[in-house]
Amino acid sequence: MNKQPELNERSLTLLKNLVEHYIQDGQPVGSRTLAKDAALSLSPATIRNVMADLEELGLVNSPHTSAGRVPTASGYRLFIDSLLTVDALTDVEVSRLQETLAADTGSRQAVLNRASQMLAELTRMAGVVTLPKRERVDLSHIEFVPLSEQRILVILVTNEQEVHNKIIHTARRFSAAELQQAANFLNARYTGRSLSEVRSAVLQELQKTREQVNQQMLDVVSMAQTAFTDTETDEDDYLLTGETNLMGLSDLADMTQLRALFEAFNQKRTLIHLLDQCLTARGVQIFIGEESGYHPLDGCSLVTAPYALGNQAVGVLGVIGPTRMDYRQVIAYVDVTAKLLSAALNSHEQTP
Repeated sequence: MNKQPELNERSLTLLKNLVEHYIQDGQPVGSRTLAKDAALSLSPATIRNVMADLEELGLVNSPHTSAGRVPTASGYRLFIDSLLTVDALTDVEVSRLQETLAADTGSRQAVLNRASQMLAELTRMAGVVTLPKRERVDLSHIEFVPLSEQRILVILVTNEQEVHNKIIHTARRFSAAELQQAANFLNARYTGRSLSEVRSAVLQELQKTREQVNQQMLDVVSMAQTAFTDTETDEDDYLLTGETNLMGLSDLADMTQLRALFEAFNQKRTLIHLLDQCLTARGVQIFIGEESGYHPLDGCSLVTAPYALGNQAVGVLGVIGPTRMDYRQVIAYVDVTAKLLSAALNSHEQTP
């Protein structure tokens, strides 16, 4: 992130008031509005000069022909890092949230889903929770069973002693002998390696076999690649709740922007990568607008915090909403929910 500009106390106070007014009202803030603030004790002319300086520094800008200003992503960043005081939730509020999470005594995923719903309900934005990071999943054994026509049942056993079945469609029929040869080839070469490594290695093998023009081997390796494509045993995912809340927010009224955002939710891969960056963060982390480096989130902010099993951070939860959000409230909710989710999951793991 860019180095923050150094401002005197008067400029900082003015920026703080401008951001707070804009978050509350959603309208560009003019010098007359700020001049009415008793805490400033500045004339409209002085305020206009300071606002011009803030605009030159890229902390605020003037939308369209409005005389007022709105904070930029850089302005929000300075506000959050240097000027914002987050109010702690009351004991009553924390207890209520704790009871809400504890109400789901079913599967771990039910608890995670409730945390996502809770954040969406509290903030009236979108709540997101990544599923816990799995430990490395290795290939223990693979078998291929011929079915009718050109279909094959893939039986995949991992180091966690989990068995995963998958039916694939092939370009031609394979005999039982060919399928046994393919299984022997994969088990001999890749047993003990992670599934992601196997996928990459099989792809390289496929490219090498194409160069050697060995059609029989090419068919076998192509089938093996299909078997490992989109294997769900080590794919990360997340639970998203409250997307429709975003449709009712005036700050996200642009349908092109909303469509891009919802497509990003469906594709998942890039958003998962972004959330993964928050896994090692200490406490709450915030991406504002273009800070995420992900174009569909340019008009949004992402507020996240990691949650843990034992002493190990295994996932991230957060809130996605417009850059004009009540950060004081959202940060508090995300921070507390992450701590409560960690406690709920650890309690769930210990329950016989």
